[in-house]
Amino acid sequence: MTTYRTVAIDGLDIFYREAGSRDNPTILLLHGFPASSHMFRNLIPTLADQFHLVAPDYPGFGNSSMPTVDEFDYTFDHLAEIIDKFLDAIAVQKYSLYVMDYGAPVGYRIAVKHPEQVEALIVQNGNAYEEGFGKFTDPIKEYWRNPSPENTDKMKQSFTLETTKWQYTNGVSNPEAISPDTWTMDQFFLDRPGNEEIQLALFYDYRTNPPLYPQWQEYFRNHQPPTLIVWGQNDDIFPAEGAYPYQRDLKDVEFHLLNTGHFALEEEGEAIANYIRQFLTSRLQSIPA
Repeated sequence: MTTYRTVAIDGLDIFYREAGSRDNPTILLLHGFPASSHMFRNLIPTLADQFHLVAPDYPGFGNSSMPTVDEFDYTFDHLAEIIDKFLDAIAVQKYSLYVMDYGAPVGYRIAVKHPEQVEALIVQNGNAYEEGFGKFTDPIKEYWRNPSPENTDKMKQSFTLETTKWQYTNGVSNPEAISPDTWTMDQFFLDRPGNEEIQLALFYDYRTNPPLYPQWQEYFRNHQPPTLIVWGQNDDIFPAEGAYPYQRDLKDVEFHLLNTGHFALEEEGEAIANYIRQFLTSRLQSIPA
C-alpha cells in the first residue's frame, strides 16, 4: 500500500509517497518538470513487493509547500539541499537513485556530496551531458543570456496547458494510452498564483547545471554506480543523444531506448518496472524473492 506523508524540512512541509518494507533496498524517485511524485503513482505499487520506494515533491511542486520567490530561493542547489535534508529526516541512508528531467540536477548534486549513499542509478531522460541539449533548449539558452521581458514572455509559454499536454503526448507511440489526468494534474499546480514566478526562477537557474556536468561525469568515473538507462527515444526535450554519453564514463550500464516520449513511464511503465526489477536484483544484495 502506498502511503502519503509529509515531513517538516526548514519550515516547509515536504510531501512524499512511500511504499514497501524498509527492510528492502530503497529506490529514491526524483520527478521532473512540470510533474510531481504523481508521475510515479503506478511504478511504486508495482515494485513495492521487493523494494522500499520513496518519492518526494520538491518545494513549489505537487503537494509540498509553495513559498513565494521572495520567501524561498528557488535554485537547484537549494532543491538538492532540501531533498538531502529530507533523506536525513526520514532516515534513508542507502538508495538507488531514479532521476528524470529536473531529478537529474537535484539527484546528481546529492550523489556528488554523498557518493557512499548511492547504490545504483536509474536514468530516465535525465541529462548530464552537453549532447543532451537539442533545438528545444535554444530559447531557454537565450533566456539565460538575456532574461529580458520579451524572452521572459516566451518562457511563460512553457507553463500553458497546451505545452503541458504536449510534453506528455509528443513522441508517444499511442496517444490514447496517455491519461489526461497527467497534464490536468500538472497544470493545476502550475496555475496556482505565484507558481509561474517559481518556474521562471528555476528555468533561469538551470543555467547553473551544464557547468557542473564535468563534476557529475567525474563522479560517474570515480564511483562507477551500476546504471540502468531507460530513455524515451522520441523525447524532443532531452533527446536520445543525451543517453549515449553515459556509456563513456560508466562501465556497468544497461541501456534501453524506448519507443515513447519525455514521460516514458506513462506508456512504458510496465517495461521500465521490469527492467528495474531485473537490473537491481542482479546488482544489489538482500532483495527478497
